[in-house]
Amino acid sequence: MSNIVKFSGANLPSVTSLSTALRSIATDVSASSTSIIKMDRTGHWVFGADQTEAESDSTWAVNPFSFVHGFIAWGDGEVLAEKLVPVTEPLPELEAAPPGAKKGWEPQTGLSLKCISGEDTGMEARFTTTSVGGRKAVQTLAVEIATQVDKDQGKPVPIVKLGKDHYTHKSYGRIYTPVFEVVEWISMDGETDEPVAAEAAPASGRRRRAA
Repeated sequence: MSNIVKFSGANLPSVTSLSTALRSIATDVSASSTSIIKMDRTGHWVFGADQTEAESDSTWAVNPFSFVHGFIAWGDGEVLAEKLVPVTEPLPELEAAPPGAKKGWEPQTGLSLKCISGEDTGMEARFTTTSVGGRKAVQTLAVEIATQVDKDQGKPVPIVKLGKDHYTHKSYGRIYTPVFEVVEWISMDGETDEPVAAEAAPASGRRRRAA
């Protein structure tokens, strides 16, 4: 399992300072080929340009040193500017938002993760979000990692399943929000107390979803 869990391009600092850094993103909740993963409006996790649906029972290793925070400015369906830094650094300073930014600078948080079971085993992905529900999911996971690091620095990597929750908006109806369900903790080298199946599963004929 160790070769699967190792994160590419991970210039990692000491685990000792990780707890404090991760807790810092709770204060504002209100260089490899990496796919973009997100939850779509129908509550499905999708990734890549083809919006491939992630397998519902797949597991993912979250790089505990990959958490970032910052800001993004969106235009008409395109990113006009983005400022993201590791959570070990202060939030970046902001100048005036670019012309055409519909909501100005929006707070953004994110993380990186790697699939370790199922058809997409070995794929690395990046998750960033500006939504309240998405940022809360990142914050919740960050605090869980911080708590784990306080207890056991030897196993700071959460193995998660990609789940979902929802609430009802009075104007837009059911709104889905992401959930990172921790099922296990392992070391940065992939060591665990129990063996984890990491071989790719047979092709499942998953659907491609419209962007």
